Amino acid sequence: MENQIKNVTYKTTNTYETLNELNSNTKHVWIVFHGIGFLSRFFLKYFNDLPKEENYIIAPQAPSKYYLKNEYKHVGASWLTKENTAIETENLFNYLDAVLENEPLPADCEINVFGFSQGVSIAMRYLAYSQLICSKLVIYAGGIPKELKKTDFSYLQNKTEIISIIGNQDEYLTPERLEDENRKLNALFGDNVQHINFNGAHEVRTEIINQLAL
Repeated sequence: MENQIKNVTYKTTNTYETLNELNSNTKHVWIVFHGIGFLSRFFLKYFNDLPKEENYIIAPQAPSKYYLKNEYKHVGASWLTKENTAIETENLFNYLDAVLENEPLPADCEINVFGFSQGVSIAMRYLAYSQLICSKLVIYAGGIPKELKKTDFSYLQNKTEIISIIGNQDEYLTPERLEDENRKLNALFGDNVQHINFNGAHEVRTEIINQLAL
C-alpha cells in the first residue's frame, strides 16, 4: 500500500520582534523580512542607527528554525522550502496578518517594506496577497518569485518607491541570474525602480539602510 499525505489544521504560536516605540512622533514604520539563517532579533541590529523617535521597526520571524553549521550552538531560520510550498505560504500569510493586526499602525505613518535575501520573496508575495499600501519596497539581494505578475502590484499605482540593492561581489548572483532578476523587476515595475549597487558581497550594510531613511 502506498503512503498517503494528509493535512491537519491546528493552532500555533510564533514570535516577532520590534525596535523602538510606536507613538505620536513615529513617521516611518518598517516591516523587515530577514534572510535565511537569521533570527529576527539579530536582524533588527541593522536598523539600530535609524532615528529612534521617528522609526518603528517590525521584524517577523521565519518559523522554521534549525542549528547552523551542525555545531548545535547558534540557531537560524528559514521562511520556505520547495516542500509543501503552497500550504506553508498560506500559513505565513495567516501569521503576517496576525502580526499586523496586533500592531495598531497609525494611518499617517509611512510604511516601508524591506526584504533581504530569502526575505525578498516573502515580502513581495505578502504584498501581492495583502495589497498593503507602502511608500517604499526595498528588494535587497534576493530573488523575485516567478509567479508574480505586474497586475499583482498595480494597486500601488506607481506611488511606491521600488528600490533594488545589490552588492557587486554577491556570491549568489551570477551574471545570468542578475540578468534574470533585472528582467523580472522590469516586468513588474517598468522604469519605476531605483538601483543601488555597492562594493561588497551578500551582506546587509547599515549605511545603505540609513540612506533609505533620509
